[in-house]
Amino acid sequence: MQSQRQCFLIDNDEDDREIFGLALREIDQNINCIAALNGIHALELLAKDPALAPAVVFIDMNMPMMNGTQCLQAIRKMDRFQQTPVYMLSTSSDPFIMEEARRLGANDFLVKPSSFTDWITLLSAVFQFQKLIT
Repeated sequence: MQSQRQCFLIDNDEDDREIFGLALREIDQNINCIAALNGIHALELLAKDPALAPAVVFIDMNMPMMNGTQCLQAIRKMDRFQQTPVYMLSTSSDPFIMEEARRLGANDFLVKPSSFTDWITLLSAVFQFQKLIT
């Protein structure tokens, strides 16, 4: 099993992946973030390394080839991810989409912040809740 100080980000937007990584390093440089370019890439990475079991997963809702809910469903079918916290990310705050994601197994639905400072605040809250930082 991998380190408990590891997260998995699945997001097709290069800028969002970069901002996420920068914000994460700002709150704790010891948390390693593995990034996948989309849902299919994520599943390929997970299939290639059966020991890959990060402490928390973040999945973007709007991705090509496999959207976030499809990726969430595929990940939740894997035994090693039954108890792993999974957070959905989107620029949308549509209550129907948020509830659907939770129904399909997401622990929570997070609206992507519009500023770097807000990313730091959001990720700090999530990682403190998951007890990955103190």
